[in-house]
Amino acid sequence: MFDYRDLKVLSTAPALQVQGMGRLSDLLDDLVVYRRLEPMDPRLPSLQDAWRDMGLADSSIPRKLEQPYARVVTWLLQRARELDAPGQKIRQVIYLGDTATSDSIAFHNVLQVTGWSGWAFIASEQADAPPTIEHRDDGITLTNRWGAIAHWLCWLTEEQGVRIDASTAVIVDIDKTALGGRGRNSTPIDQARMEGVEQIVAQVLGERFDHDLFQRAYQELNQSRYHPFTADNQDYLAYTCLIIGAGLCSLEELIEDISTGRMADFEQFIRWVDARLCRADDLGLIDIHRTVYAHLRAGDPTPFKAFRRQEYLATVRRMGHLPNDVPIERRLQEEICLTGEVLAVVKWLKERDVIMLALSDKPDEASVPTPEQETEGYLPLHRVPTHIVGHPIEEWLPR
Repeated sequence: MFDYRDLKVLSTAPALQVQGMGRLSDLLDDLVVYRRLEPMDPRLPSLQDAWRDMGLADSSIPRKLEQPYARVVTWLLQRARELDAPGQKIRQVIYLGDTATSDSIAFHNVLQVTGWSGWAFIASEQADAPPTIEHRDDGITLTNRWGAIAHWLCWLTEEQGVRIDASTAVIVDIDKTALGGRGRNSTPIDQARMEGVEQIVAQVLGERFDHDLFQRAYQELNQSRYHPFTADNQDYLAYTCLIIGAGLCSLEELIEDISTGRMADFEQFIRWVDARLCRADDLGLIDIHRTVYAHLRAGDPTPFKAFRRQEYLATVRRMGHLPNDVPIERRLQEEICLTGEVLAVVKWLKERDVIMLALSDKPDEASVPTPEQETEGYLPLHRVPTHIVGHPIEEWLPR
């Protein structure tokens, strides 16, 4: 019998295994929401159609760490619950994530806007360190092993006495949780985004594209100390690297302007670029700029659509493409896989009649095919088959 109090069992667990092929939709169907907050399940209304019913001030798209985001998600969960269990109220929530800071904030926002009880499991794998798990007083459990999710579920049900049933909502983070588990398999997700940026910048700049300059600018500006400028938005970062690559400003000049406060944020930067491009004759760059600027002024949090479309294609190319006999180490570095332990727990929870919603902060443009791509057979990321990799934990789950 698995003793969930003994963390040493995580160090002696069977090696990571390929557990076949699967899709996130195998367990969740289309109960999936990407950044635009338009559920993939057509039975659920979008933010644009239901923002008044959700109690929001307007139809603008909130970001993950904002309370209106939690309001939208929990409203959708209750609406989904009503579809198959009319009259059943949600009283508690379980949250599965991968980032201690942002997922903790998102989880607490859910509790605050609903008054539900709740517990969160947040993992980031560190296979070269001893296994650790911390049950915090605020309902959040932090760990450095995805396999500890079995330990956590036993602790939750057997020691804390939590009854999981139809009154339970489950929020499953997709990116680097269910798909490409952080610390174990997140590298190919980052590689796909980087490839998307590089491809669109190279297309626009042509022979002027300087790969070394691009890499230097991206790596420098993709740091938390520049978040006041980039707003931690990859579209803003990609556009900024494009402008640097085009020679409108140097990386050193921009860093100096940011550090001195002369360039306060991205919106000031793109206005500065707009003034400079009025005197330019680079039609490709001007076209991209005008498109990005128009989306930004319309309040779209994903203004660099061309980059995100390239990211989608690069992501799909990294899913399920390697042969079955590839070594695990190579697979985890090159292929975006489903996290076996998360899927095992999702299946266990689903058997207890919970209502689930999978969330992704990845833009729809990087997650869902265009109508033209759909006719060619492309699928939303949650429906793309790929390998499942994880430790076999089924025998450790509560009976």
